[in-house]
Amino acid sequence: MTTHTPRGCFISLEGLDGAGKSTHVPWLVDQLKARGLPVLCTREPGGTPLGEQLRQILLETSMHLKTETLLMFAARCEHVNSVILPALEAGQWVVCDRFTDASYAYQGGGRQLGKSAVHVLEQWAIPGIQPDRTWLFDVPLEVARERLARSRQLDRFEQEGEAFFERTRQAYHQRVQQQPHRFHLVDSTLPIEVVRSRLAAEIDALVSRHDRDIEGDTP
Repeated sequence: MTTHTPRGCFISLEGLDGAGKSTHVPWLVDQLKARGLPVLCTREPGGTPLGEQLRQILLETSMHLKTETLLMFAARCEHVNSVILPALEAGQWVVCDRFTDASYAYQGGGRQLGKSAVHVLEQWAIPGIQPDRTWLFDVPLEVARERLARSRQLDRFEQEGEAFFERTRQAYHQRVQQQPHRFHLVDSTLPIEVVRSRLAAEIDALVSRHDRDIEGDTP
């Protein structure tokens, strides 16, 4: 008799450039592994050889907004079908640095494409694929800009002006309001040890809920 492998859990981390999101990704992976969970860590755009090539183009090359959005979803489609879905079906927990919410925020909000076009592409390219939990790392715009100024050489998204990032942040908050069951808002202005203490408690709750769901699905 074959044994059914329970589906893994899909976690994404979102936030403005400079919100401190990527700082917590390795820590989150370590926390999950410490709880005995198999973890795959990935990112967007990227996550596959093709996706990484598209990432470089997207971050460095100016292009039409529709081209940019289509390339984002091309990378995401490859990522989902080649990496994310196989990992989830194998029972792994997937931690992704950005996912589709970033397209709603950056292309839909920041670049003012609107959410309708993003939604159409989402439903066509990756229907039904959404994180089980999304942590949105949030800071005021001036904090994000100050942190970016101290970081590495900026890519073309990070070089955008304040109005762009304010629209992007507003679009993220709209996503939180629309899907409060999935999102947890993280105040990333707090000291890192406070942020991680709160995240650790949320991880424990997420793991417990996932375990209960698996038990409920067991015949």
